[in-house]
Amino acid sequence: MTFEMIGQLIGGIGLFLLGMQLMTAGLKQAAGRSLKQALEAATRSRLRGLLSGTLITAAVQSSSAVTVATLGFVNAGLLTLGQSIAVIYGCNIGTTMTGWLVALIGFKIKISAFALPMIGVGIALRTMSKNGRLGHIGTAVAGFGLFFIGLDFLRASFDGLSENIPLESIGHGPLALAIFVAAGFLLTFLMQASAAVMAIALSLVHTGSITLSAAAALVIGANVGTTTTALIAAIGATPNAKRISAAHVIFNLLTGAVGLVFLMFLAGWLDQLDASRFDLVSLLALFHTLFNLTGVAMIWPLTDWMEKMLNNRFRSLEENESRPRYLDKNILTTPSLAVEAMNQELARVSRHCTRLSKEALSAETASRDKIEAEAQGIYQLVGKIAEFNQELARQNLIPEISETLPISLRVARYFSEMARISATLADYYPQFDTIQDEGLKKNLFEFKQAIIRLVDMAEIRENSSSQGYETHQLMREVKHIYQQLKSSLLEQAVKGRMDNAESMALLDAVSQLQRLAEQAEKASSHWSSTLPVHERGPLHKEQTQA
Repeated sequence: MTFEMIGQLIGGIGLFLLGMQLMTAGLKQAAGRSLKQALEAATRSRLRGLLSGTLITAAVQSSSAVTVATLGFVNAGLLTLGQSIAVIYGCNIGTTMTGWLVALIGFKIKISAFALPMIGVGIALRTMSKNGRLGHIGTAVAGFGLFFIGLDFLRASFDGLSENIPLESIGHGPLALAIFVAAGFLLTFLMQASAAVMAIALSLVHTGSITLSAAAALVIGANVGTTTTALIAAIGATPNAKRISAAHVIFNLLTGAVGLVFLMFLAGWLDQLDASRFDLVSLLALFHTLFNLTGVAMIWPLTDWMEKMLNNRFRSLEENESRPRYLDKNILTTPSLAVEAMNQELARVSRHCTRLSKEALSAETASRDKIEAEAQGIYQLVGKIAEFNQELARQNLIPEISETLPISLRVARYFSEMARISATLADYYPQFDTIQDEGLKKNLFEFKQAIIRLVDMAEIRENSSSQGYETHQLMREVKHIYQQLKSSLLEQAVKGRMDNAESMALLDAVSQLQRLAEQAEKASSHWSSTLPVHERGPLHKEQTQA
């Protein structure tokens, strides 16, 4: 193999991967919310999930992009684990589109006749509209051209390869097929792109460097090799990410094993096909498609069992409330999904704060150690949200999303302060017990009950888009009771019914209760501003006049 051939091979792979990357990035950006809307259709049934995964992956030419989007939908509660598994099945089918593109266009048409003009047109569109949809389409068009130019270099580098490196000498038996499977796995692991390995396999068949069965084994290895991407992405990820990655690994390993067994029986027949009569490149693309379709047909009845098994396998991590459940670094590259994940985590913190505040306000049942432990868990969650927020801010964000990030941090800070105040309320229980006046006791009880109602109302519930009007109104009532309670305490001190130190301690205690209510009300009023504008609830007429 000459130095020129090696250079063509490396350059061809590089151009192919660069073209794929530009094509995928451009199509993702041009699609905008269409990707989200298409995946939302998958929420209706598993069959729709399968079709959505197939069509979207075929359109954007990136199974990893669809997998990350699916993860975001699972974390946001829009997809069940079973539906997301169906989308993953579809992703595997959708990846076969690359093989068909190469087989039907790459080796049938003179590439320079259309690839170079596509690059020129794409760059022109990109220049005219850098950040608009037209510019993103231009990026995809230019990437499409580079994709085929890279393929042309690959094909040229393999011409005459059999004369320099006799790959057929490896043999045709089961051991030889296993070697090619291992080669496909290793190449996919190194390049993190099964499409590139598919292109190499198609090029080798086109130039006659390897047999059809050997190329099919290479494709099986590439399919199994995609599991390494899922495993790497699952390191330190959320429980849902680990479940989806595990489903991806189970599917690919099972279909790979079954595919290899069938290939061993069919290898002799495949290798006897006459290249002059049959289009071996198209047959390899067909094998790739049938291989994945067969895998889906086999594992589809096992989806319920897989979902139950994966839920049980990762349950312990979800029960650890101090761990983020929705934040995952893998979705940072899709900001709209990252914002949704962060809002889901904020809603979860809100539920923890509601429970903690109510426990702290109930002196009869509150446990100082338990409340402090729960508060520490909330501090940790808020810290993780802040870190995620900062990492998201480093991405290339549109103004609509960028404007929500400081508000999310503010809401997180309100929750952290609610936890801190709740953890300190136990210190004031002795002061409350010193109150002798029945009227003052009644006012204090009403004050606590009003705060509990407000904290309950302020809790961020599923699909909440309220702009806090109700809590704002209730906060007025809390402030009114607070002023009455403060006046009563001062009156008791002036009349000498309690000493100054006692009255100051009680004033400080009720002030902390008031501050707890304020933090809950502020979190509720700012919550909807953490959502994209199109998802915010309408302002009430009374609120717009306030």
